[in-house]
Amino acid sequence: MTRFLRCGREAVLAEVDDLEAALALYAAVRAAGLPGVVDLVPAARTVLIRLDPGVTSPEAVRSAVAGLEPGSFSRVAAGTVEIPVVYDGPDLAGVAGHLGVSVDEVVARHTGTQWTMAFGGFAPGFGYLVGGEWDVPRRESPRTRIPAGSVGLAGRFSGVYPHDSPGGWQLIGRTTAVLWDLDRSEPALLVPGMRVIFKAVAR
Repeated sequence: MTRFLRCGREAVLAEVDDLEAALALYAAVRAAGLPGVVDLVPAARTVLIRLDPGVTSPEAVRSAVAGLEPGSFSRVAAGTVEIPVVYDGPDLAGVAGHLGVSVDEVVARHTGTQWTMAFGGFAPGFGYLVGGEWDVPRRESPRTRIPAGSVGLAGRFSGVYPHDSPGGWQLIGRTTAVLWDLDRSEPALLVPGMRVIFKAVAR
């Protein structure tokens, strides 16, 4: 079931029950190419649909979206990016213990998972990546400072901290990849639908 909330004259917020439904809705609206829709912002249970009020209206967008069949998020063509990772994070051994596997197996699973950027949030450039059967609890006590480039796990997600910031994810490695750069034509390295490959590298 999709619930629609009007956000002024220039946006509609579509709210659904879970992440899978949000990604399916995002894929459907993106594929539909609705007139006047200028941007889509997916999240864990919502899709913000920005529109040009000179071309369409919130009511027209709501009606059009309500008639769409769910799309396949896996078919959203957004490219692939490879992220080199040194797997020496302070929580790597703890994650291995939680999963009941060796440290090497955690690295093998992380690099072998087909990750997809589901949505952004928390900080500019931060992408929530989904893929595989992961279930890693957040830290009981968040850190006050996590260095930029730290690679972490939390729940079903993986992600890379784009800046120094507080955070409660389990840190398993670090990368030199720049997730957010205002001097690039597209500041964010990751966008929804993009495939992400983590590659283990030496220190």
